[in-house]
Amino acid sequence: MAIQKIDVAYTAVATAENGRDGRVSSSDGNLDVVVNPPKEMGGSGAGTNPEQLFAAGYSACFQGALGVVARQEKADISGSTVTAAVSIGKTEQGGFGLEVTITASIPNVDAATAQALIEKAHQVCPYSNATRGNIKVDLAVA
Repeated sequence: MAIQKIDVAYTAVATAENGRDGRVSSSDGNLDVVVNPPKEMGGSGAGTNPEQLFAAGYSACFQGALGVVARQEKADISGSTVTAAVSIGKTEQGGFGLEVTITASIPNVDAATAQALIEKAHQVCPYSNATRGNIKVDLAVA
């Protein structure tokens, strides 16, 4: 589902230098990090990596979507956390692919309510909408 240009509220801009073994910075200077492949992939692991950055963005975005849904449902999500685990590996086609597990801890609601909230948040979250049908995303309640 494409958004109309006039509906765009914000555009983030980041530039990478030297790919997975270099630096990534945002146009506003708020993000400026060294990136290195993780040791598990033969790198130094000295910096962050694209999968960690994706996990950080996805977990923050999903937490925001959970807040939207919780307000609509009048559910108490105070003290909640969302963790995104992003895995990378080889695909059957010979390239690389990602898988994500989103785990939400929502201490002030029962497990069934928590599950319903994260399923609704998964429909609202822009990262979930961007990845839907492209990568495997599992939802879990902690």
